[in-house]
Amino acid sequence: MTAVAALAGLARLAGLAVLAAGRPRPGKRAGGAAGALLRTPAGRIPRLRTLDRPETVGVHPAVVHPVGVHVAEVSPVGVRLAAVPPGGARSAEAGATTPAYLERDVAPRLRAALARPGFVLVVGESLSGRTRLAYEVTRALHPRHAFVRPLTRAALPEAVRVAGRRRRAVLWLDDLEEYLGAGGLVTAQLDGLRRAVVVATMRTEEYGRYEARDASRLTGSDRDAWRDRRDLLGRATVIRLDRRWSPGERRRAEAHLDDPRIAAALGAGERFGVAEALAGAPGLPARWDSGWAAGAHPRGAAVLAAAVDCRRAGLRRPVAEEWLRALHPPYLAGRGGGALRPEPFAEALDWALGADRTTGALLTGSRTHGYTACGYLLDAPGLGPVPDQLWQGLLARAEAEDAYDMGLVAHQEGRLGRAVQAFTRARSGGVTAAELPLALAVGDSGRPRRAAADLAGIVRRRELRLGPRHPDTLAARHQLAYFTGEAGNARAAAARFATLVADTRAALGPGHPDTLAARHQLAYFTGAAGDPRSAVRQLEALLADRLGSHGPDHPQVLATRRGLIWFRAASASPATARADGAERAEGAGRAARAESAGTAGTAEAERQLADLLADAERVLGSFDPHTLAVRAARAALAARAGRSAEAARAWAGVAADRTGVLGEGHPHVVHARLEWARAQIADGRREEARALLAGTIEAAARTLEPGHRYLRLARELVL
Repeated sequence: MTAVAALAGLARLAGLAVLAAGRPRPGKRAGGAAGALLRTPAGRIPRLRTLDRPETVGVHPAVVHPVGVHVAEVSPVGVRLAAVPPGGARSAEAGATTPAYLERDVAPRLRAALARPGFVLVVGESLSGRTRLAYEVTRALHPRHAFVRPLTRAALPEAVRVAGRRRRAVLWLDDLEEYLGAGGLVTAQLDGLRRAVVVATMRTEEYGRYEARDASRLTGSDRDAWRDRRDLLGRATVIRLDRRWSPGERRRAEAHLDDPRIAAALGAGERFGVAEALAGAPGLPARWDSGWAAGAHPRGAAVLAAAVDCRRAGLRRPVAEEWLRALHPPYLAGRGGGALRPEPFAEALDWALGADRTTGALLTGSRTHGYTACGYLLDAPGLGPVPDQLWQGLLARAEAEDAYDMGLVAHQEGRLGRAVQAFTRARSGGVTAAELPLALAVGDSGRPRRAAADLAGIVRRRELRLGPRHPDTLAARHQLAYFTGEAGNARAAAARFATLVADTRAALGPGHPDTLAARHQLAYFTGAAGDPRSAVRQLEALLADRLGSHGPDHPQVLATRRGLIWFRAASASPATARADGAERAEGAGRAARAESAGTAGTAEAERQLADLLADAERVLGSFDPHTLAVRAARAALAARAGRSAEAARAWAGVAADRTGVLGEGHPHVVHARLEWARAQIADGRREEARALLAGTIEAAARTLEPGHRYLRLARELVL
């Protein structure tokens, strides 16, 4: 629940006030929002013991249980409800109070983590009860602590200052993702809070973005601006909360069956968690879906769709009413437009904001503060990519800080064109942090020479300001070396990485992730420059180190295995043997032995890749980009072995799946389609290859810079 929007009425009920130098408007990040902290009517920071209404800290209110239902039976399989006889209806007044706190199994671990100053993060799915759990445990442990809650990201510096000056303080960051990004929380602020307890919550999907970024650091230092966030989250003691309740938790809840809301939540069965049932979440997707019906609330459903996609696109604050008014019509038109007999806009908002006795509100907020879609709906099944008209319309209205957040999400999702647009908007709006991710998005989208040129300037500026071995400088140097290689100069890239490995090891230590990442890239570009045997030696040493620190199933270990398999096969191939001097050997015998070794090496590599693919699918999933890279390596080896028809089928599958994950114009998609065409040519299917190449070249020319190696390959194949 978004802080400012949700607190408007609840604060007054609890004897609190939202006092700020200026109320933030949803369409503008007003500078006055910097003072927006939760305060008492007297302007004081409240103490935890005075906060007796959980809703004031971000807890979703429970829906009022339907009148006329009572507990009929409690059994090991659940709770059965029955209708109350006439004249015996229960009062709905129980809905005016918050349900009793139901202890979760992880509470003792959370209690131990909160017993001392530090940073604690509770991670759980939307409406899993993570905010209520954090509130109850923190309040019981630290009732006399000041409760410092910033209501906007802009208010965070003031909140950190206030919490740092108090002898006893809790800095409360419910929905932590709203406090990250440009102007958001950084590790230096945590370092200054030596006496405070920092309590944060985060949706599982949002936290997963950072885990995914860590997994994606398989062959490089952080690929974008998520490094600082990853390092910040690495400081936290993470408590994971399951959405579904354990048998023990449900038994504890049965002690409160006199509350019909808890009884109904237990009666919902084990498919849903008690907390999400209390908040009326299970019925929200169906209520949204039913709103699309003709004559029901189709405009309300469209408004909600726009609000949901604003959050999915990366907007971290409420959406202004005028934005929703402008952004929702394409959703309505796509479902039938006027044929659905849509209701007036005001009625649509009322429907989405309203809660009934079985479901909570689909949308929260107000005209003053803007509107936020319920987080539970962000994980609804069947949601496709955020449509382009919404994304473009949102970017056109967003401020620079919002554009930065949108760029990070787009980059992670592989929507590189969008990422470039968003970061360009952020940088032009004064967000200096957008400089590096913009260069990376430009390079990843198929313009590595341009990225290398931009990164050379970034490196120079950071070396002057921070020094050559500062972590930020090292990260920029890593990306400069990487895109130097991607631009076609593998030898220069290997030389840069050799220097970088030494500097990173000296500055950060031999086991630091950035040191290991630089070693991986050094090995890769060493092999790409024509020395696969040296690459194998380096990767063997790297694999041993990563296995020792990460274990066999870590994504970085899987990536190292893939590189090692590839360069071992390259070392054994006839072409490599000739490159190492076999072409100068006298007699046919040595050439025959090289050919035999190459065949055996390819067969062994294919066997190892099959094992690696099974591990990657188990650990990362079938459509993870790195799993697809293993499949691409298998397709390449099939082509090398002369099995052209098999290679064509394999590349066709890789191309289709990469398109679904990354989009049509992504360089990895272009590469897969070119290799597919190459295999078709080798299989004697030139007409099919010609048609495939025509479409591929047209798409590639729109995104890849002139002279890109994939464009050169395409011209060679056409000839």
